[in-house]
Amino acid sequence: MPRTHPILPFFAAATGIATFSMMDATMKGASIAAGVYSALVIRNSFGSLLMLPVWLLSGARRPGRDALKVHMLRSLVVTGMALLFFWGLVRIPIAEAIALSFIAPLIALYLAAVLLGETIQTKAIVASLLGLAGVVVIAAARLGDGTLDAQSGRGIAAVLTSAVLYAWNLILQRQQAQLASPQEIALFQNLFVALILSLAAPWLLEWPSPAALRDIVLAAALAGVSLLLLSWAYARAEAQALVPVEYSGFIWAALFGWLKFGETVTWATLVGVVLIVIGSWIAARKPTQMTAL
Repeated sequence: MPRTHPILPFFAAATGIATFSMMDATMKGASIAAGVYSALVIRNSFGSLLMLPVWLLSGARRPGRDALKVHMLRSLVVTGMALLFFWGLVRIPIAEAIALSFIAPLIALYLAAVLLGETIQTKAIVASLLGLAGVVVIAAARLGDGTLDAQSGRGIAAVLTSAVLYAWNLILQRQQAQLASPQEIALFQNLFVALILSLAAPWLLEWPSPAALRDIVLAAALAGVSLLLLSWAYARAEAQALVPVEYSGFIWAALFGWLKFGETVTWATLVGVVLIVIGSWIAARKPTQMTAL
């Protein structure tokens, strides 16, 4: 592998997170207009078509057996994660959803213990309690001001469940980046997710309006670019060094939510995200805890 300047993986990861946040905002609009399932299956289908020539031009080497296994497993995880996240995103502000999803790196510590037999350190427990406190602050503020209705409550629950799957995705992401090129990852993840979702197409798929279709195609392009950037970055830097960059997504989510949907960021969301980020920072200070990411 050619030598890479140390700052480039961080720049690529930060750009990938910004692009992904823009995709979230675009997909929220498309999901409201066309439904979460239809928006996702069409987005990943278009994503496969967009990534195929990129993969072919990069050399198009056939994935090995181990790589295919990881592609399929991560695609299954991403399918459930995406359905839950965008279903919740339709019901709560983007910045709030991103803030709640930040608890994923903390959950990843416990998944690493279960899946890889790693020991959970005291710092991980403290970090998890801070993260949980952040989630409670966000939910309690909604309850206190009367905005925690049935829809937003289910939205919060869906995003938190998605965060559990996202934590597993973080563990798989580093493993996948070591086995395959960014172009291969972008193609096969889009392709496998589209194939998994298409199993329900005869019953659930509804063709979107031209405006919604335009947003879905744009989201497919943004998701592909983001996946390429993040895969390239994670192949060249340790996850424990790059995971903190993911927190910049909150700033982008707040900006795009305000620009596209007029969403404002509440003080409770700010306090909650600070608690969750502090917890993740405490956990990340112990390198041996993050080697599985």
